[in-house]
Amino acid sequence: MGAPPAIVKAVVLFDGVCNLCNGSVQFIIKRDLTNTFHFAALQSGYGQTQLKRLGIPPKALQSIVLIRDDKFYQRSNAVLEICWMLGGFWRWLYVFKIIPFFVRDWIYNIVANNRYKWFGRQDQCMIPTPALKARFLD
Repeated sequence: MGAPPAIVKAVVLFDGVCNLCNGSVQFIIKRDLTNTFHFAALQSGYGQTQLKRLGIPPKALQSIVLIRDDKFYQRSNAVLEICWMLGGFWRWLYVFKIIPFFVRDWIYNIVANNRYKWFGRQDQCMIPTPALKARFLD
């Protein structure tokens, strides 16, 4: 698998009203011991600007997006890259990269399309605590 690239900052764009997505952000924060990751809701001004810059439709709120080193990853690729970057046990999940992306994304899309029904949603985007505010963009 090779050594992870030297990372100064990575940005995770997520659906700010999705309970599953907010839980995923909390999961990443707890395991990101080097504060590598920063976050922004897809619905935020920053998130919408990044989607436009990357050529992703601004209404594409069903995908997690990871921006790192002037590259971006969506859906299952983003999830696997995040696992790799978290290191430790989570790096082992990168083995799923051998499964063709269209198969991984098919499964991802089933969850994404049902996430509100299965996990619920909030009326507004997550508001970070003062201690975490610096890690959230916009």
